[in-house]
Amino acid sequence: MTSVQTVVLSRDTDAVQIPAGNVVTLPAGSEVDITQTLGGTYTVIAQGGLFRIGAKDADALGLKADEKVGRTFGEGDLVNESMVWETLRSCYDPEIPVNIVDLGLVYDMGIEPLPTGNRKVFVKMTLTAPGCGMGATIAGDAQQKVLMLPGVEDASVEIVWDPPWHQSMITAEGRKLLGIE
Repeated sequence: MTSVQTVVLSRDTDAVQIPAGNVVTLPAGSEVDITQTLGGTYTVIAQGGLFRIGAKDADALGLKADEKVGRTFGEGDLVNESMVWETLRSCYDPEIPVNIVDLGLVYDMGIEPLPTGNRKVFVKMTLTAPGCGMGATIAGDAQQKVLMLPGVEDASVEIVWDPPWHQSMITAEGRKLLGIE
């Protein structure tokens, strides 16, 4: 979503303050401007600040949550690298309308077999700035989405700082979306 939509919250709503990462409650009756709806989450301006509202609270915005973000995989499919990369492309920094893969934030991804026959997925990613308080929120979003893939029993998303992120890591698609190329 690129246009701003103003709505009134129908109930008290949990939100994550951007960029601090603090969880707050926006009270029912608050007027909010929805500025981004990507990856199943909502970025809003409220009370003079920027906040991220999760899919579970879409109803408070008068919206229906997109329960299946990204492609649905067939029954009997077992997770593979393509599925993980596609899923990570459904994760967004709430301040930037580009997914974490195209932003160049994902440094490594792997899949390991487990004794149960299922898989463990590990991801190493960074953030655009070391002081960003949204790291745990973004990593948690990625982890939860990866855990929903077929055959994934365990997933870890680790935030790393080496090498430091810089704009040259943004993919051609990301640059196009940001209008910098």
